Amino acid sequence: MSILEIQNVSKSFGRFKAVDKVSFTVQAGQIHGLLGPNGAGKTTTIRMIMNIILPDEGHIRLFGQAMNEELKTKIGYLPEERGIYPKMRVRELLVFLGELHGISRSLARLKSQQWLQKLEIGHTENKKVEELSKGMQQKLQFIGTILHDPELLILDEPFSGLDPVNVNLLKDIMLDFKAQGKAIVFSTHMMDAAERLCDEIVMIDHGKKVLDGSLSAIKNQYGKDAIHIEYKGDGNYLKKADIIHKLDDYGNYAELELKEGVSLNAFFSDAIKHLEVIKIDTRKSSLNEIFISLAGEGEDHE
Repeated sequence: MSILEIQNVSKSFGRFKAVDKVSFTVQAGQIHGLLGPNGAGKTTTIRMIMNIILPDEGHIRLFGQAMNEELKTKIGYLPEERGIYPKMRVRELLVFLGELHGISRSLARLKSQQWLQKLEIGHTENKKVEELSKGMQQKLQFIGTILHDPELLILDEPFSGLDPVNVNLLKDIMLDFKAQGKAIVFSTHMMDAAERLCDEIVMIDHGKKVLDGSLSAIKNQYGKDAIHIEYKGDGNYLKKADIIHKLDDYGNYAELELKEGVSLNAFFSDAIKHLEVIKIDTRKSSLNEIFISLAGEGEDHE
């Protein structure tokens, strides 16, 4: 079932075209990645979905109809910018948000307590929001997004400000919502997180769609056989080796493509002369590599 349909949507601010004829569909029971670098047009697209700003052209349909106030109770929206009141106390804020989304005060209180415990911040319920750390505030806003049990989650950079343990907590909740048949739009510039979580993806760059489809189909179409190597030693060898066509090096891990005609055995034989190889394998290019190859590594992304 299609939960969200976006058809040829565009939006300009003066002469700047933030979104240019973008189309995609989000189905129930899927995590749909809205991917791209900062400034690509992701947040503008989300704001049009939420009817915060109107598209200049194109159509957006949610649950088969245009956005209206009643539909907003079916949607949980986590904006990238925090929208929580710093002087309110934690549980008071969550009850307020729950009531805004159409659930009773008593149910909002119960669910608030449950979610605060689940996300390991139950001890904060009587604190003021401004007394919480950045990560705790992010978890608090996430709870406010899901408190009313929405059918569609729209999460704009949900892992911002979180350490790996808390990223894992939110990830598990997202997967649980997916298992319940909910639809999730996951907007991020973190390609590695999207690659692990998403069923379908749409990538945009400079407002234009550059990729759209299932993760497996995109990797089969655009991914090349890449070598992934974990190593110790001086990675300058990888930068200088003339048998390497493309390299993405992180200091002790690299993803690379060999020049045509060069075998994995030939590369391995040469690499062990310069590096201590911890692990090496071949697999399809990562989403990050695919995006870089399509969007252009040297282009300016603000």
